[in-house]
Parts: sequence; C-alpha cells; structure tokens
Amino acid sequence: MTRKALLRTLYAFGLACVPLAGIAQVHYPVKPIRWIVPFPPGGSTTIIARLLSQKVTESWGQQVVVDNRGGGNTIIGTEAMVRSAPDGYTILQVTSTHVINPSLLPTPYDAVKDFAPIGTLVATETLLVATLSLPANNLQELIALAKAKPGQINFGSSGSGTTNHLAMELFAIMAGIKLQHIPYKGAGPGVTDLMGGQIQLFSNNALPLTPLVKSGKIKAIAVSGEKRLRSLPDVPTFTQGGLPGYEVKSWQGLLAPAKTPKVIIDKLSQEIARILQTHDISETLINMGADPFVSTPQEFAALIKRDLVRYAKLIKDANIKLDKDSRT
Repeated sequence: MTRKALLRTLYAFGLACVPLAGIAQVHYPVKPIRWIVPFPPGGSTTIIARLLSQKVTESWGQQVVVDNRGGGNTIIGTEAMVRSAPDGYTILQVTSTHVINPSLLPTPYDAVKDFAPIGTLVATETLLVATLSLPANNLQELIALAKAKPGQINFGSSGSGTTNHLAMELFAIMAGIKLQHIPYKGAGPGVTDLMGGQIQLFSNNALPLTPLVKSGKIKAIAVSGEKRLRSLPDVPTFTQGGLPGYEVKSWQGLLAPAKTPKVIIDKLSQEIARILQTHDISETLINMGADPFVSTPQEFAALIKRDLVRYAKLIKDANIKLDKDSRT
C-alpha cells in the first residue's frame, strides 16, 4: 500500500470513529445562530446584541439573528431558549434580571442548572433621568420635590423586579422618599413615555439614554459609580449629588441551554471575548456608557451564583413583592 493510500485509509477510519455530533461540533457553526433578547426592541440589550452579533456574523460567515422575545419579566424569552436544542444555535442574552427573578416569582426553569454560561458582555452603571417638565434638575431638588409630594412622583422601569426597578427602590429607601412604580415590558416603551411626559422618572444603564440626554429630549439627574461617565461628563454621580453609598452596577451576558457541548461554549466565549477587546467595539461601548466586561464561562457561572444571593438580600431588605398583575 502506498503512503497516500495508507493516509487515506487512516483518515477515513479516524472519521468513522468520531460520532457525527462530534464532527458537527468541530465545524460549528454550519447554520444561522439565533440570539434571543428577552426584552422588546429599543433597550440596551438590543443595542449590544445587534452590535456584537454583526461582528460574529462577519467573523464566522454564518448569520446571527437577533430575536426579541419580551414579556414575563424576561421569562418568555428565557424559557424559549431553555427549550431549545443544546447545540449552540440558540443563545440568550441576559441581564442581572436573570438572578433577580427567582427571589420574586416562580420561574419554569432553574437559574443555574438549566443554563450553560458563555461569558459576560458589559457592565453598566445606573443613570437616573427625568422628563423635561419635572421641576427638578438635580438630585437634591428631586428629593425635596418627592418629600413634598409623597407618592405623587412616579418612575418607570423595564419590568417589575428588573435591575432598574430595584435601583429606584434602593434610591427611594436611601433618600427617604416614596415613589410610584410603573412597570413596562422593556426599556424602550418606558423611555418613549418618559419623553412624552407620561411618566416622570426612569432609571437604566446609559446606553439607550445617552443620545436622548445629549439631544435634549430628557434630562439626566445623576449616575451611580465612583466617577462620571465619559459619555456624559456633566452629569454628577449620586455621591456628588449628596447621596453617598448609592451603588448599582448591572451586567449583561450570554447563556446557552444546559448540556451544550463544552467545545461549542468555549468557541462562543472566546469569540465574544475577542470582539469585546477590539479597539472599535471597546471604544463604541465606552462612549455609549458601558464598560466591556470579559469573563470565562466559569467566572460568569460564579458571578450568577454570587448575585443570586446578593439580590435576594436586597429584595428581602426592601420588602419588594410582585403581585400577579404587576408582572410584565
């Protein structure tokens, strides 16, 4: 037998010993990937999903399709991903809401056991904004107004129990004020009503809010964190505004169904990490008010477990409960 014939025989025998599923994993991806966002279009999750998914499409040559599945406090979109095949062709973008929900309402999945963490995407500070007609232009004026009108100042959130809902509840507790909560099915609809004056306050990460502040459609009151945002240098921190100790940082990340092969998880994780560390993406995110946040699947898994405990304590301390009618 010639050397070429021997090599062909060995190669064919080797492939025959590899399960078909294993061959598919080696060549992943070979078809479009569905990137589920469990919020309606218009919020920061969609902005980041479209930005990153386009880069993955360009890099791998397979279309990555963003699928907005809002509602149910992100449960609708999350359950759709959990029920998908664990083959890497359906992934889910989550926010800190993923670790908040279990402390507030029953979920048809386990926040840890039913998922395979891929990695984090961004970390964001909380930006407090107001409708232009609100007669308060800074934190102290807002607190004074709320104390003069207890329960009459309202705020919107992207859903009951979401990070921005808890951020406002924490603000109210620390400031000693009472606010009325109006939940929406995502940041987009809430911000639209804020611009129209239907609600008075909104708290979210800076990504979808920064352009509206810069264009004068809404006004910024304060931002969490130790320093001002590079994208909004004129907006003081809560500490600078007279409320030290207010710290609310949230994150976004990617999950796959449990039992997704490790080789696929690692490939997705490494590609997302590479994209986040490119100069153009990093600068784009920072200028929008988000910090690129790279982590391994193992590090993200540890973060999820840690924040499950942290938010459970906050919810208990603030005595936050969800009525059935308040779920979005």
